[in-house]
Order: sequence, then structure tokens, then C-alpha cells
Amino acid sequence: MEAPPFFKHGPSPLARFVFFAFLSLALMVLDAHQNTLNSLRQILSVVVAPLQRLANAPAEMIGRTGGFFVTQAHMQNENAVLVQRQLLLSAQLQRMQAMQTENAYLRKMLGVRQQRGERVVAAEIVYAGRDPFSQKIIVDKGSNHNIKAGQPAIDDVGVVGQVTRVYPFSSEITLLIDKDQALPVEIVRNGARAIAFGHGQDSTLELPFMAANADIQNGDVLVTSGIDGVYPAGLPVAVVSKIERNSAFAKITCMPSAGVSRHKQLLILIGEPRQPAALADQAGMGNADGSKAGASLPRRN
Repeated sequence: MEAPPFFKHGPSPLARFVFFAFLSLALMVLDAHQNTLNSLRQILSVVVAPLQRLANAPAEMIGRTGGFFVTQAHMQNENAVLVQRQLLLSAQLQRMQAMQTENAYLRKMLGVRQQRGERVVAAEIVYAGRDPFSQKIIVDKGSNHNIKAGQPAIDDVGVVGQVTRVYPFSSEITLLIDKDQALPVEIVRNGARAIAFGHGQDSTLELPFMAANADIQNGDVLVTSGIDGVYPAGLPVAVVSKIERNSAFAKITCMPSAGVSRHKQLLILIGEPRQPAALADQAGMGNADGSKAGASLPRRN
């Protein structure tokens, strides 16, 4: 006799296959015609959704990680391009501002050139002198442009200095603040005259040998007096900035009105204005009494 089985066996696998096959077909037919399993599908979708998300989590994490690095690299490249563009635009803006400033300065220089009666030559500063103990600059105009030693140099504000050495295509200008420079000046407020000397060490001028009780005040404007025959009268020179009256002579410090540190262009006064051709012809012709017509014209000192 055979021993009874430990577990009770049910229907055979074939019978179970046939049963579930017919059940599936029946449910499919009912669902197709009457939509009876819609609520069941919704319930199953709610139950299965967390499992689907959990199954898709590794793939999503890998995708997000790759996207993060790709986006980071793209943003870094875009940031580098934007930084370069910003630097380029900033440089262009600075150049434009510099050109506008230079244009405004040249317009002022042109106005000075038209207002002054003397003949002038516009020059550009090439470089500063290499001697640390002197205040000199080199400009791009020389003897070929009628530049001569001793001629004054000005900008749109006032006196800059004096031509001290001339070459064919360049000239050396010694600034007012040089220790070897002296300039006769006049106080606009009261007409008092003095001699302004360059300090040499800083960008200031001094008025030595002025009495302690001299009528001079802070803020007084100094202009050229014209008595030296080099600088025309009335050119702005400096403004009194500090006065010390501790001894018999006052120590007076002045700040120059003009300066070469702000711009690269200046004007050099090269002589009296040219006379018109008709006036020149009249000046060269003699009068009926044999005298020259030009002899009666006043001559500027």
C-alpha cells in the first residue's frame, strides 16, 4: 500500500489552467461590454503606484544626477562667456567715457585757441621726463612746427609751463611746479605782484619773500602779470591754498590752476596773431611823407 500524501492535492494543473483561462475570457468580455472592472483598476493603480515609483527611483536618480552635472557645466560655460562679455563691454564703456572726456577737453582747448589772439600750436604729451628730481614733459611738436625755447605752454585752465628745450620733432616743457621755475604773478583781487616759484617736491607753488602783513588771503587767484615778456598777462596760474604768518615773511602755498595729469593735450603760444594780407600790404607801403603805415601800430610787449 502507498502512504497517503503529506499535503492534500487539489485539481490538476491542466484543470486549473482551463478554469482560469475561461475566467479571464469571461472577465474580459464583461469589462469590454459593461466596464465592470474600471473601479478595480483604479484601486489597483493606487496600490501599485508607490511600487512603480520605487522601481523607477534608481533610473530617475541617475538621470537627475547626469542632468545636474550637464546643467552645471553648461551654466559654468555660460557664466564664463557672460563674464568675458561684461569685461569687453566695460572696457568699451570706459574707452567711450575717456573719448567723451577727451572730446570735451579738446572743445575747451579749441575755444581757448579761438579766444586768444596769439598764434598757438596744439601738442600732445608723449611721456614725462625721466629725471625724478625735475618736473618735465615731452610733447610731439618741435622746431619744425615753429616751437622755440622760452615759449609758454597752457591748457584749457591756465599756464602749464615753459618750453626749455627744442628738437626737430619734439620739445621739452618744464612745468611750473619744477624747482627751477619762477613766474611773475599778480593777485586778481588787489593787483599786488609777486614771484611764484615751483616747490619741486609736490605739485604746489610758493610765494617767497612776501611780508607777513601782506594783503593776501586763502582763495586768492594768481594770474600772469606779463612783466617778464614771456607769459602774456592775465593767464590763470594758481590759487592760494595755505598761508603761515609765523615770522617776518609769510609762507604762502598755492595750488596750480592747470595740470598735465588730467589730459594729454596742451597749447604752446608761438607768437602774435598773423595780420591779414591787406593789413600787411598797408603796413609795408609807405605814406606820402615817406613813413611806414605799420610804424604807428602799437607793439605788444
